[in-house]
Amino acid sequence: MSLAVGWCVEADRAQAEQLAERLQLPVVAQPDLSCSENWQQILLVTDNGLSLCATGRKRAGPVRADFVGGAVAHRRQFGGGTGQLIAKACGIKGGIRPRILDATAGLGRDAFVLASLGCQVHLLERSPVVHALLASGLEQAESVVELADTLARMTLEQADGRAWLEQCTPECAPDLVYLDPMFPHTDKKAQVKKEMLAFRDLVGYDSDDRELLAAALQVARYRVVVKRARKAPAIEGMAPTYTVEGKSSRYDIYALKALGSD
Repeated sequence: MSLAVGWCVEADRAQAEQLAERLQLPVVAQPDLSCSENWQQILLVTDNGLSLCATGRKRAGPVRADFVGGAVAHRRQFGGGTGQLIAKACGIKGGIRPRILDATAGLGRDAFVLASLGCQVHLLERSPVVHALLASGLEQAESVVELADTLARMTLEQADGRAWLEQCTPECAPDLVYLDPMFPHTDKKAQVKKEMLAFRDLVGYDSDDRELLAAALQVARYRVVVKRARKAPAIEGMAPTYTVEGKSSRYDIYALKALGSD
């Protein structure tokens, strides 16, 4: 994937150059997003945060980690609280709020929902580019007072989820490990936004999902929850204890011990 860091106004130049150096990417001043000859995607630095922008005349819209507006804001206000499928899958009810490790954080949307419901969530993201997008989104959200409590329950680390789990000691073991690994999509009829297709082109898929699940099962104190497309096969290995199914996705639950049992 041909990728560069870009900036459009002088005030953002220093930040863009620092990010490009950290990610070992070229930096481009005032990139022309309508032209795809030089770069397929631009990681664009603006005063509104970081966005991943495709290039070309028929380019998709930008990809951002947005916790302030859009779908995340709507879900926060009207998502249904502990009645949501993800809350049921993670055993959130009454006074039970497990400490969660999101080992495949991505753009952080599910982790944000879990934190908004009162869980402490530690986010791991192994892609340096996606980590940068996520960190930028969390930083932008800090300006919204009403999100302060939720953000205080979220911590972000750039790390490979599988390696983190394999090195985890009993003292740092989470109550629950949450996994949402990228996997190849073979259903051509699936309605996937063009923005997310561009995102997948950059990130690829998690070919080690079987090993990731095995490591999670060794570490989690109470359960492992895996998010999958509704018709996708379960990850190879141990069979889920049960599933919680929605219209387009489902959660495979691997119950190790009852939440709140000790």
